[in-house]
Amino acid sequence: MIILQKTISREYLAELAEHFYGDMIKGVVDIDRGKIALDAELHSDLERLLLEDGSEQEYLWGINLYPEVYDEDFIEFDSLINIRPRQNNRSRYVEDAVIRDAIQKLVKSFIQ
Repeated sequence: MIILQKTISREYLAELAEHFYGDMIKGVVDIDRGKIALDAELHSDLERLLLEDGSEQEYLWGINLYPEVYDEDFIEFDSLINIRPRQNNRSRYVEDAVIRDAIQKLVKSFIQ
């Protein structure tokens, strides 16, 4: 598991994806602190890593990245950690367009 400290290439992302799922890698994004954790079998493991790093749970959102996909399907906004009725997110999908936009901008800033 890693917390990105600098930009990475799609090629490196693809190498990380090989650790668990091959064509996909799980990630958790902290939209408040501008951090991304990658490379675990479960989103909850990445969530824990960011919480231990000082993140607050309400700002953490689970995503899946597909390194070989170059359109809007590169980011999948699907994770069990996204189910948050108290934040009006009642499904695994990130329902708020503003949050999805923040995630997309953060991912683009770290993955070239």
